[in-house]
Amino acid sequence: MSNLDDKYQKTLDYLYTFVDYSLQHTFRYSPEKFNLERMRDFNHALGDPHTKYPVIHIAGTKGKGSVAALCASALQAAGYIVGLYTSPHLDDYAERIQINGRQIPHDELISRVEELKPLIESIPELTTFEITTGLAFDYFARQGVTAAVIEVGLGGRLDATNVVTPLVSVITSLSYDHTQLLGDTLAKIAYEKAGIIKAGIPVVVHPQEAEAQQVLEQVTRERDCQLIRIGQDILVEACQHTLEGQTIQVWSKSEQDQPAHPIPLVIPLLGQHQVFNAATAYGALVTAAQAGLPISEEAIRVGFARVQWPARFEVIQRHPPVVLDCAHNRDSALKLRLTLDDYFPDWPVILLFGASEDKDIAGMFAELLPRTRELIAVKSFHPRAIDPDTLQELAKPYQVPVQIIPEIVDAFNEAQKRAGSEALILVTGSIFVAAAVRIAWHKQQAELEE
Repeated sequence: MSNLDDKYQKTLDYLYTFVDYSLQHTFRYSPEKFNLERMRDFNHALGDPHTKYPVIHIAGTKGKGSVAALCASALQAAGYIVGLYTSPHLDDYAERIQINGRQIPHDELISRVEELKPLIESIPELTTFEITTGLAFDYFARQGVTAAVIEVGLGGRLDATNVVTPLVSVITSLSYDHTQLLGDTLAKIAYEKAGIIKAGIPVVVHPQEAEAQQVLEQVTRERDCQLIRIGQDILVEACQHTLEGQTIQVWSKSEQDQPAHPIPLVIPLLGQHQVFNAATAYGALVTAAQAGLPISEEAIRVGFARVQWPARFEVIQRHPPVVLDCAHNRDSALKLRLTLDDYFPDWPVILLFGASEDKDIAGMFAELLPRTRELIAVKSFHPRAIDPDTLQELAKPYQVPVQIIPEIVDAFNEAQKRAGSEALILVTGSIFVAAAVRIAWHKQQAELEE
């Protein structure tokens, strides 16, 4: 390990000495734990960097990362210096903080954390996520970003990112996840996500179940916000798709029933759900343009065509296929299966699966195991990772052969042997599992090239 690598690891170790609720088995989601005043104090001490640039703020259960990546790529194509803040990361913590597609350099993160330690330690009960969020806001301001795309970490109402006043708020697809924290109904979940909606700030909303849509519409009325509904105010049509990407058309519905002006777009992201994510991103961008962040149709076209968002139905190998996906609830598992059936209808599937214990694993298995020839159960790199023996028990109703290989890389090697040239390997259940396989596969390819 180099000296820089050692210092970087020590910096991450320091950040993780603070409370990280995402790593805890149980905690109460409440203002006592998620205190926005604490985050406001931290930002104020930093000079309120989040006020120095226009922001697109994105919440949702699924799709918010894809929408964020699409927005950031288009804004970059338009010539903006674009900050992108997302979580969690795939390979490297620094991925969470990016400018124009480049993550914050390790030495920059090290030096800034060292510089800010007295401030960080002067504010009681700051969390790892709050510190990282403040670091992102500060880095963006220091580097002179001219637009920022900010993804909510958890929920919305009490999330550390919710100190921003954006040009536009975005709510992506809502489904059941973190139910012990956000509520056990779509209405309760929608209420928490709708917490990012600010008075008078326009809101772009992905198509929702009626229960969630009702809450979102009520909140926008109460806060006197313009509501832009994908599928009603902005229309989208899928045209064609291959493993290279998809061609879609989007257009704004005319209030005067005038002929529409469809805009053709190409996106490398695969799956029908990405069609609606792209339409949501388009809606966010045109709404932001109306609010003072100009962007041309051409920039949107170029940016969407260039977007990269790994481990979202990412086909890292064609023959035989190896597919990585971050699905971690029933709705996303359903979308994954539908996409799999669309692109690889005749391939038997070896499913390499690991997840956190708080996820709806039974629901995910209900969608995926009927399509699976064999399940390889692994243990995710996470304190809340479920034991593979429990996965085996949950899989019993489906009568699918199960092999337990807790170590992810060992499991992937075994999956490759079992797949041969005749089966598809699907890796899902957790971003941490997908990331580990992604790293292992790239290492294999590098060794083959030597």
